[in-house]
Amino acid sequence: MKAAMIFDMDGTLFQTDRILEASLHDTFQLLRDEGMWKGDTPLEIYREIMGVPLSVVWKTLLPHHSLHEHGKVNDVFHEKLIDNIQNGNGALYPHTEELLTYLSGRGFSIFVASNGYPQYLKTIVEYFRLDKWIMDCYSIQEIHSDDKGELIRKIKEDHNLTHGVVIGDRLSDFKGAEANHFLSIGCAFDFSQENELSEADIVVENLLEVKEYLEEMK
Repeated sequence: MKAAMIFDMDGTLFQTDRILEASLHDTFQLLRDEGMWKGDTPLEIYREIMGVPLSVVWKTLLPHHSLHEHGKVNDVFHEKLIDNIQNGNGALYPHTEELLTYLSGRGFSIFVASNGYPQYLKTIVEYFRLDKWIMDCYSIQEIHSDDKGELIRKIKEDHNLTHGVVIGDRLSDFKGAEANHFLSIGCAFDFSQENELSEADIVVENLLEVKEYLEEMK
């Protein structure tokens, strides 16, 4: 049986960096306008924690705001992200379509396991027509846990997977793969961190290297 390919979305397939800054600035400008924030947009802090569940993001960026306020800010942020995607400001990473076409053509099942919200993920999939290749897209919101390993386990159980490869850019992806006895491939892209990539079984500089690795494994 071929291994299922389970991709992270942000910083792995989708260049979130293309829309992150504008969306975050717009969100924090709204907070400034409402007197709920002073100072610069904490963009660099967000870059450092990119990939963690959004509940953790807002606790980190807005530690003195209430959970209710976190929820409102999260809704605004996602509206801005989705607007930017639909306005053509986002992009897939180079060779994404080539890799997905290769995997699909060789019988690999392809899934997404992401900390992103369902509507956000749906917007990316629809805009770039990724449903030509991706069987199903899973959001961390579907489970009662912030553990990426649990989300991967859900995919594993839903589809009776015995072999899998998790392709992502952050530690949660690599630990999630390990927890499910799957191989992990780390993408040294925009949000990746060298100390986290050291936990991946394999590290690639671009998505075509995933194809090259699979060809060598034949």
